[in-house]
Amino acid sequence: MEEIKDFYIGEDGLEYCSNCHTARERILPHPIDGKPFHVHFMCECQRKAYEAEQAERANREFDEMVSRNRMVCFRTKRMYDWTFANDDGTNPASGKVKAYVDAWDEMKRSNIGLLLWGGVGSGKTYLACAVANEILNQGKKVLLRDFAEVSSISMFDMDDYVKSLDAYDLLVLDDLGAERKSEFALQNVFNVVNRRWVSGKPLIVTTNLSIKDMKELSAKEDLQYQRIYDRIFDMCTPICINGRSRRAVSSEIKKEHLKQVIQEGGMTYE
Repeated sequence: MEEIKDFYIGEDGLEYCSNCHTARERILPHPIDGKPFHVHFMCECQRKAYEAEQAERANREFDEMVSRNRMVCFRTKRMYDWTFANDDGTNPASGKVKAYVDAWDEMKRSNIGLLLWGGVGSGKTYLACAVANEILNQGKKVLLRDFAEVSSISMFDMDDYVKSLDAYDLLVLDDLGAERKSEFALQNVFNVVNRRWVSGKPLIVTTNLSIKDMKELSAKEDLQYQRIYDRIFDMCTPICINGRSRRAVSSEIKKEHLKQVIQEGGMTYE
């Protein structure tokens, strides 16, 4: 079988691509004797194909990195879907929190975090996760943990744990007020919050406590609470998250779904 060539020799004696008709050779002086010799290089279509392949590989590696970071960030996969895109839009504070993400580079540079406070089920954790997912999509490292977990870390692991937090561009601590109240537990919380304060990297905190509650606790309780809340107020700008409980809405939807299934089975839902 005759070999089909994908090139031809031009009038200048150089090899040209049969597809894009650009040269695939150059004549350069030899580095030793100076005599001209032919050097092969990519023609235009080969260069474009190579660049597209490299871009595809880079995008694939980026997506894999984001996926790995997301698995580290969240304890449960359902939080992967807690995004602004999936938000039902019923919480008026959602736009304020989204504005924070849109200005992320400035927020990080200025070490500005968020204190999302409000009633139970109002969507604080959802919005915190939405922020985390947006930052993760930018290729940054984010970690979300709750105060109960932080307060229970062993004294033997605390130093290494606290130091490891510096690797994250954003730290999200969920449910301030749910931590254990022992001296040891509060010291753990302080160590984590203080490390974030010293590192100059943003922190997001969610809590069912009101700002008034936090200030009263800080005034009434011992020095540990004062030190913790003082640093949180310094790093985190408060945003009140009001609205109907998301869990209550979810419960009603499930109830109606079950009711429909029962009625379709010819039974009465009581």
